[in-house]
Amino acid sequence: MGRSSYDPTGSPAGLPRQTRRQTLKIAAAGLAASTAAAAVPYIVSAQGVRAFHGAWPYDMPPVGHYNSFVPQAITLGIYWDLMEQPLGMYYWQEQRWLPLLATEWATIPPDTFSVRLRQGVTWSDGSRFTAQDVLTTWTLGRLLNWVPWRFLDRVEAVDAYTVNFIMSRPTSVMERYVLRERVRAHSVYGEWAARVQGLLDAGLGPDSEEWRALRAEFNNFKPRELVGTGPFKIDPRSITEAQLTLVKVPTAWNAAQIGFDRIVLYNGETPTVTPVVLAKNVDYATHGFPPATEQQFARLGLRILRPPVFNGPAILINYNDPALAPLRRKEVRQALMYAINREENARISLAASGVPLKVIAGFSDNLVPLWLTNETISVMNPYPYDPARAESILLGLGFRRGPDGVWQDPDGNRMEYEILFQAEFADWSAAGKNVADQLTKFGVKITPRSITFTQFNNEVFAGRFQLATGGWGAAHPHPHFSFVQDFLFYNPPQAPGPGSGFPLVQQTDTIGEVDLMSMTLQTAEGLDVAAQKELIQYLARIFNELLPMLPLWERYGNNPVLDGVRVTGWPPDDDPIYKNSPYADSFVIMMLYEGRLRPAR
Repeated sequence: MGRSSYDPTGSPAGLPRQTRRQTLKIAAAGLAASTAAAAVPYIVSAQGVRAFHGAWPYDMPPVGHYNSFVPQAITLGIYWDLMEQPLGMYYWQEQRWLPLLATEWATIPPDTFSVRLRQGVTWSDGSRFTAQDVLTTWTLGRLLNWVPWRFLDRVEAVDAYTVNFIMSRPTSVMERYVLRERVRAHSVYGEWAARVQGLLDAGLGPDSEEWRALRAEFNNFKPRELVGTGPFKIDPRSITEAQLTLVKVPTAWNAAQIGFDRIVLYNGETPTVTPVVLAKNVDYATHGFPPATEQQFARLGLRILRPPVFNGPAILINYNDPALAPLRRKEVRQALMYAINREENARISLAASGVPLKVIAGFSDNLVPLWLTNETISVMNPYPYDPARAESILLGLGFRRGPDGVWQDPDGNRMEYEILFQAEFADWSAAGKNVADQLTKFGVKITPRSITFTQFNNEVFAGRFQLATGGWGAAHPHPHFSFVQDFLFYNPPQAPGPGSGFPLVQQTDTIGEVDLMSMTLQTAEGLDVAAQKELIQYLARIFNELLPMLPLWERYGNNPVLDGVRVTGWPPDDDPIYKNSPYADSFVIMMLYEGRLRPAR
């Protein structure tokens, strides 16, 4: 699947680490060391062009546009980091940063995260990169209700190259929120940021009509180009339904560190991209290829990488739909978890790259040992496949099977629903179809319905679904980000619409009444990670009990690599870089920046 996992700010991912309490940490040396090899000049091939071929789905203009703050922008997923750069990217296994637009940073107690910006950087339109670009980016993030603004009071420029993020609720994850956000050009968005600031100066906030009107107007803003600080930019003349080209920006501060002149990206989701990969026209792809296709790749000699993705598919429930009233009871949701053979679902969907969850905590099994105690894990329900137990739960609640075997609730309403899934996502559509088959056999009649992936979130946010294959978890090092995805992403006020409608105030057996919005934010509050872990124990148990969505399995990549034709330098499978998610802190983008991936000829 050519898609990134959810990021509350619009960015990707990392591994847990202690909050910095020291004075400003100099990080630039790490970049110099990791990119030393990149200074070696590359030999131009006989054809005169050194190209990296990838794939990512995008919408053709005018539907596809260059406003990277809003949906349907042509940002190109992992390749976005090569255009509108973030301040840094993270090595998950080594727990260190690759500095990009920032050179040093620190959390300064009690409430400040301070960043020193790289000097001498210019945007692709010739303007100079300064703190003003960062202020503009975060001011518009405030307009769009970015999650970090629930922790921030203000963002200030100390000077042209120093920015302070002043927190109203100090949090250890502000480092990641800030460093992984792509910085946008003040030359493009400055007037919009000024209008936001004007509303704030007038005492008008998100609840005002003026604020909502400005947000709606900004959603329709279409810049003429994607202006970036990165070593590549989109050649608008190259955009076709089939492919586009990113061309080198020779004035970019790190252009010389990358040995490729251009990046060719083939458009489309899995069904469209598969034949292009089979023809060996793609050097690397992140799509979720079905098991049969993966076997074809192997027969052609393509290498398959299986990095952890740190999230996976889940069954979303529309709690606003009266027909799904039975599923408002957590016991019914628990029964459905027992009724689904998640191991079968994972195998059919992605074979070796679909791994059933061992701990239903709302975040990746890869992160569970770092955040949950053995005592917490021992009291959590693993929901093994047990249709007899599922039946017993429903019978105990007064449900009965009708004459045709379909379950009916105590009022006689049939449990008959529709499940919505993304047609082009081969892995998640397979998961949705298999869930429909399994639950129908169990007696909950499910009708599958596919929709193009570009419209899926729009339908879910608008509440135009009953069941749907959404996502649990997030590819970030701290469970806070996963809990944002699990509890807030599909629900108001975070969702732009009625969404799933799961009430965020709930009664639990774990600790009584809870406010899930407040608890999710509290998991990241403070600079003491050990104290955060105490609350994370409870919220993981609450997710395990309430099951606001039904998580199916954890996804690992099955990413084909073509080595030695256009690109070389791929490290062995045990290299720690492959502990990064293929989407969050993409190891491919980081290896391009390092110069490890280089032209084969």
